[in-house]
Amino acid sequence: MNQSVVVITGASSGIGQALAFAFGRTGAAIIFCGRKADALQTTADALTAAGITNLPVVADVSVEADMKRLMEETVSRFGRIDILINNAGISMRALFVDTDPDVLRKVMDINFMGTVYATRYALPHILKTKGSIVGISSIAGYKGLPVRSGYSASKFAMNGFLEAIRIELRYSGVHVLTACPGFTASNIRFSALDNHGKATGDTMREEGSMMSSEECANHILKAVQQRKRELILTGQGKLTVFLNKLLPGLVDKLTYNTLAKEKDSPLKRV
Repeated sequence: MNQSVVVITGASSGIGQALAFAFGRTGAAIIFCGRKADALQTTADALTAAGITNLPVVADVSVEADMKRLMEETVSRFGRIDILINNAGISMRALFVDTDPDVLRKVMDINFMGTVYATRYALPHILKTKGSIVGISSIAGYKGLPVRSGYSASKFAMNGFLEAIRIELRYSGVHVLTACPGFTASNIRFSALDNHGKATGDTMREEGSMMSSEECANHILKAVQQRKRELILTGQGKLTVFLNKLLPGLVDKLTYNTLAKEKDSPLKRV
């Protein structure tokens, strides 16, 4: 990774920020974006203090022009792009029957179309370097999660998109990784949208018992170094994906029961 140029979306906190440090410590230059200038600058200052070359860019992944500008600024400053990590994402938490469709549209715009836009404008440069495209997806991209219909839909879409371009790029030398963390301690649950599109500002799970963002980032770094095609993290995540292929009805029941136990869950306990 030494001397590589790595672009990370949504890297001002959580897994994205941990990825910036993990890749930066290998000697890579880190270009990262987010919507909040103050949070970006705080991360930039921390990266600089750690001796990591970096460039923060205020940009919204759901805006195509912003992603085009992000890649243009990266190439203008560093001359190349070796790795793109599509990390920016948002969740939602509400029963579908109660949810404004605009909430699902917003989640899709950020999680799926954000990945499409960033990949579209980074790909011509990554083809030159025979680098890597990474999508930070979720176990929710393999198993539909109740109360998170929009989030699951966006991650299923991301998984299909990455699989399709992996096959398209099979003989190009470009590496495509789909990384699927299980429940990981990060800010995504605090910013999850409710049925009207407002951030909940709270988490419904015990964050302390989850895999840390730093541990997650280190696993992803190794997967990129080894040019793996897929990474499924946490024992619960691996078991869910495996059992869902063999006993989907049982996993439906277990998934329902597990999420019904969450704090303030709208699901009825049975």
